[in-house]
Amino acid sequence: MNRGGILVGTIKHLNAADGDQLRIELMSNEAVQTSAIEGEIVDRDSVQSSLRRQFGLKTDDRRIPPAEQGIAAMMIDLYRSYAEKLTHETMFRWHRLLTNGRRDLKDIGQYRTHPEPMVIASGRYDEPKIHFEAPPSTVVPKEMGRFVDWFNAGASGGPSALPALARAGIAHLHFVSIHPFEDGNGRISRALAEKVLAQSLGLPTLITLSDTIERRRKDYYRALEAANRDNDIDPWLSWFAGTVIDAQQATQVRAECVIEKTKLLDRLRNQLNPRQEKVILRMFQEGPDGFKGGMSAGKYIRIAPTSRATATRDLQDLVEKGALIRKGELKGSRYYIVSIVRGTP
Repeated sequence: MNRGGILVGTIKHLNAADGDQLRIELMSNEAVQTSAIEGEIVDRDSVQSSLRRQFGLKTDDRRIPPAEQGIAAMMIDLYRSYAEKLTHETMFRWHRLLTNGRRDLKDIGQYRTHPEPMVIASGRYDEPKIHFEAPPSTVVPKEMGRFVDWFNAGASGGPSALPALARAGIAHLHFVSIHPFEDGNGRISRALAEKVLAQSLGLPTLITLSDTIERRRKDYYRALEAANRDNDIDPWLSWFAGTVIDAQQATQVRAECVIEKTKLLDRLRNQLNPRQEKVILRMFQEGPDGFKGGMSAGKYIRIAPTSRATATRDLQDLVEKGALIRKGELKGSRYYIVSIVRGTP
């Protein structure tokens, strides 16, 4: 967990505005990606707008759909209550938020009660891949009582304290294996893992855990399935620990990206026209990976409507000012932010 401490130090060196922006970017990214793992698509801009409102920051007046409101509110709740002991009501509250606007579920904000077997699957609805079957609903309250007791006892200073990575990995696996809710179990299990990591640091983690897992979704489900089938959790813990470490590293890179943005904009203060500034900010919003395939004149026009000739002049001016580098020629020209090492091919 050393990288977690490094990340905290990096964030402390950001000014208030950049710190707020990084916090919003990381939380919205987690909200979008933890939903994507379950095959649910939520709008990133709406999630960010909802997060900004709940943090009391300036935002637009867009109407936020229920799903985006709910996942944003759950991320805020996790951020603010990470240090509190886990309770059944904590998870019921998260479930109510995650299912905001849903009308297709019988049990919302409570453990499942349906008599049918709970089968854990992934993939298309018409061609699902079955991973394992969870315990029947009749035993869920008892199993979750044991889970809550174990979770709290394993905290630092608790009677059965565990190393953070082991506790987070076991919590995730144990919760998913019980699968106590009709829906939303994957998202809540990842939130519980982040709660563990935050408790170990004494601060909200803000790591790109779900983003990293989503990039390895097949391996993720394969590791969960193997752990439930073989009753050997060591391979799962090894996989999960490696994923957390990679997520911390990715978050560190994203934080450094925000710092580079500040440095670049400070250096070019009063030298950019409104179109150029809008495009530069949009490129940084994509994070360390930048735009897939680089910025082009066509993409520039879509972000900052103007003529192709003006877009080409603006981009060349940014190259001359040392903000972008160009790869390719003529219609094949692509532009990348100089300061983002991973943003260049």
